[in-house]
Amino acid sequence: MRRRLFVLCFTLLLTPLVAAFAQQGGGLQTAPPPQRIEPPSRTASAEELEMRGDELRQQKAFLDAIDYYRAALKKGKNTTAVLYNKVGIAELQLQRLKQARKDFGRAIKADKKYAEAYNNLGVTWYQSKKYGRAIAQYKKAIALKEESAAFHSNLGTAYFAEKQFQLAAIEYGRALQLDPDVFERNSKAGVAAQLQSPEDRAHFAFVLAKMYAQVGYVDRSLFYLRKAMEDGYSGINDVYKDQEFATVREDPRFVELMAAKPVSIPQ
Repeated sequence: MRRRLFVLCFTLLLTPLVAAFAQQGGGLQTAPPPQRIEPPSRTASAEELEMRGDELRQQKAFLDAIDYYRAALKKGKNTTAVLYNKVGIAELQLQRLKQARKDFGRAIKADKKYAEAYNNLGVTWYQSKKYGRAIAQYKKAIALKEESAAFHSNLGTAYFAEKQFQLAAIEYGRALQLDPDVFERNSKAGVAAQLQSPEDRAHFAFVLAKMYAQVGYVDRSLFYLRKAMEDGYSGINDVYKDQEFATVREDPRFVELMAAKPVSIPQ
């Protein structure tokens, strides 16, 4: 059974084999051995294997989770598409993009109406900086599940990376309409795409500040406005002229924030 060394981002490699002298007694203390993950049981049911795979994925033991999911697939489980999607997510979290792409493709082949698999396939293309292909997959996901705020958010992010800011704003607006908390978390089945350059992250924060201001979420608007300033957004002074910020400009915290001028965070 493969160990979790890579999956834990080298945490175990950085753990010393021998600890410093104990505070009391000065004795030499060895660190406990890493937890051993037992291989999938041949007698376990597909449901049990999948459940254990979910637990391991939550623990970030992605390689072991993949082993359990694949063992469940060998049992002939009828939710093949769901299992391949879960394998793909674990592969994606390991940054094994090509393999993840194959698994999401298998999920789609098993269920051509599986919106989350199309979305996650789009994420693999986004992370490969193939934004056009990502956009195509996000659109397919939305066609199947229009009410998913996460899908609209991901499509907006891909448009943003393509510098198609007007289209990005439309998708972000739809995502915010569906779920005001969409930008605060990832979806459970999908994997939210992330902006990759500091400049885009700063611009993105300003766009969110404007959108939250427009719908009356002043606290969140100020939060993202601060992030835009800290990340060095060059167009920050637009906050004084954009009509969407009219209510925010009346808040005393806005005056304090702009007066403080948070220093840009080094990237």
